[in-house]
Amino acid sequence: MNINITLLGQMISFAILIWFTVKFIWPPLMKAIEERQQKIAEGLAAADRSQKDLAQAQDKVNDIVREARSKANEIIEQAHSRGNQIIDQAKQDALAEADRQKAVAMAEIESAANRAREDLRQKVGALAVAGAERLIRREIDAKAHQDILNELAAEI
Repeated sequence: MNINITLLGQMISFAILIWFTVKFIWPPLMKAIEERQQKIAEGLAAADRSQKDLAQAQDKVNDIVREARSKANEIIEQAHSRGNQIIDQAKQDALAEADRQKAVAMAEIESAANRAREDLRQKVGALAVAGAERLIRREIDAKAHQDILNELAAEI
């Protein structure tokens, strides 16, 4: 056997193997690799889109939360304002009621004082009449007059 023929046979076998690989094995293998590359590229693109969508959604959520906090603070401020108004109104109503009750009490006091004065006038008048009656019944005597006046003063 000649080494050249063996070498030539191996070269022909290798060439057939290369042709067979290029013709039947290489295209499906390249197709599978390209499909895999395409799927990876689509996955990366989808991941990028998802990240952008997530960022947009996060921005929207932050805007909504900021708006909700603003509205909540506004509502709280309105509630405080309304509460202060209610308190002020209640104070005014209480002061008005106190003034009214004070006026009623003052009127009652004035009425009671007038009644007491009238009673006092009637009693003083009755005492004066009683004193004059006693003076007239007794003899006219300075000492007796003085004693009666002292008695009347003590009774008043």
